[in-house]
Amino acid sequence: ALLGRAGPADAGTGGAAALFGRADLPGLDVARLLCGSQGGLGVLVSATMRVQAVPASRVWVSRPVWTPLEVHDLVRAVLAARLDPAAIELDLPVPVPLPRRRVHPSHPSVVGRPDHPSVARRSGGPAAAGSLVVLLEGGPADVAERAERLSALLGGEAVAAHSAPEWWGRYPFDPGDTALRIEVPINDLHAAVYALRDAAGGPVPVRGSAGVGTVFAALPGALAPERVASILAAVRSVLLARQGRCVVVAAPAPVRRAVDLWGALPSLPRLRAAKAHLDPHQRLAPGRLPGGL
Repeated sequence: ALLGRAGPADAGTGGAAALFGRADLPGLDVARLLCGSQGGLGVLVSATMRVQAVPASRVWVSRPVWTPLEVHDLVRAVLAARLDPAAIELDLPVPVPLPRRRVHPSHPSVVGRPDHPSVARRSGGPAAAGSLVVLLEGGPADVAERAERLSALLGGEAVAAHSAPEWWGRYPFDPGDTALRIEVPINDLHAAVYALRDAAGGPVPVRGSAGVGTVFAALPGALAPERVASILAAVRSVLLARQGRCVVVAAPAPVRRAVDLWGALPSLPRLRAAKAHLDPHQRLAPGRLPGGL
């Protein structure tokens, strides 16, 4: 099929014009349609891309965070400050408390230190649940000035570095986990994370683009399919009113067979029409798209 161009047979309400649009009939975004189709709607045989030079300077400004609501407030502040960030990434791992043994006050390691946590049974404060990292790119002087303003905005705990954190660019899930992708407007991202925590009964590893509203989460692969299904239903009910969605991108076979991987998809009828038009013989990755397309 020649995308985006309608022939005589496409007149009326069907065919390419209805799918891809014309001046008086908006349609599907062809580039976005193909890039998200996982090979189910077409095959790219040639591509021309515009590239840019690597920025002369890159700085990652990190700030520890404790709650999704705190992340929400910080992201709003960063975006309002017009700092032109290249990325705003979030990492919320599950905190693992370390056991602490009580040490006798006469032990050489704590003599004269009655306020030591191992003696007083006090910790130095709650460990941060994760971190919010903002990437700044550009010329050295410009990046340095913006990094200084950003650090002041984020507070005294902000740290600037010329290298990315270890988790940068990595998913929060491991092979065998049930991996979720959550997409929601950035103003509602904290509500989605809270909903996931409530449904799962505790913190869940979350990582992704807080500045875009797309994050990934990991559920243990050992969870029963029925439990995963109930978590998905609870999260999707919260996202539905916020124009968000939760998709299962990977899962053990028993979970994949038992749960709805995609959730509600209002555009499914148009996707069916696109599949029928672009792949009438069902040869391109059959079954990979929502609804078994």
